Amino acid sequence: MISSCKGRKVPDVSGIKVHLQLQRFERDFFSIDTNHIDESLQQLHQKYPSFLQDFIFNILALPPQPDSASAVDQEVKAFISSYTPLNDSAKKLFADVSATEKEVTRGLQFVKYYFPSYKLPTRLITFIGPINSYGNILTTDALAVGLQLYMGKGFSLYQSEAGQELYPAYISKRFGKEYIPVNCIKTIVDDIFPDNNAGRPLVEQMIQAGKRLYVLDQLMPDTPDTLKTGYTKKQLEGCYANEQTIWTFFVQNDLLFSTDPSVTKDYMNDAPQTQVFGKESPGFIGQFSGWQIVKKWMAKNDKVSLEQLLQINPKTIFEQAKYKP
Repeated sequence: MISSCKGRKVPDVSGIKVHLQLQRFERDFFSIDTNHIDESLQQLHQKYPSFLQDFIFNILALPPQPDSASAVDQEVKAFISSYTPLNDSAKKLFADVSATEKEVTRGLQFVKYYFPSYKLPTRLITFIGPINSYGNILTTDALAVGLQLYMGKGFSLYQSEAGQELYPAYISKRFGKEYIPVNCIKTIVDDIFPDNNAGRPLVEQMIQAGKRLYVLDQLMPDTPDTLKTGYTKKQLEGCYANEQTIWTFFVQNDLLFSTDPSVTKDYMNDAPQTQVFGKESPGFIGQFSGWQIVKKWMAKNDKVSLEQLLQINPKTIFEQAKYKP
């Protein structure tokens, strides 16, 4: 059965079975006995056999062969001490994550529908890591979410001088809990379709980014486009209102086939704005144009599956779409 969403057909995935176990690693981790860290970590290992290793060595970034077990103990103790205030705030903000879990599960149902051979994660693990660490990780069997990067854009740590150096306002504005589901599914899209843009002409980079956004849109049809693009409502509306102007700029300035990274980065990297389009514009504006090209091409090729779309040469899509907003 297919329903309509935003004027388009959306498959009914409610019958697709997805087993996703929620695990609150941060609750267990911050509850360990800091006088007996080694024993406590061994107990944690029973519950999180693979994730604990990821957390200690990849997220906390402790050396894989520390001088002694006590070195790990000291680092873990120091981390717990300095991040307890953040954990206390997260306890309140994330007391109930059932709505988030439901959204992620629905996204995974769409992943299974469109990519039936993809091995879905079976656990959704929340954790608190260092502020300069990961917000989303895909492990062998889990989606892991670093709550330290979802405390809300006004959170004091992000507003501090150190926080602003790491995450300027244009980045931390996307640190709300509403971004968790979309970032989880984005992580899976990146796993299915890794970024291989190096050396490609700008228009091909745009289309590759547009493919990712198009796929994400199909996997999360109920999610606002602002969350999927990372643009504000005003920025997204501005892109649509100025779609022709944006494209004309790329064409008239002979930018579409540029492979110079110092040129392409202005349109394909996250930034406060796209300099040439002024303060109201979003950064990473290339994904918007690429998305429009992919949408136009898919409208003409509606029998093409998402799996097939990802395999098609972006040059072919550009030539066949004949995009002229």
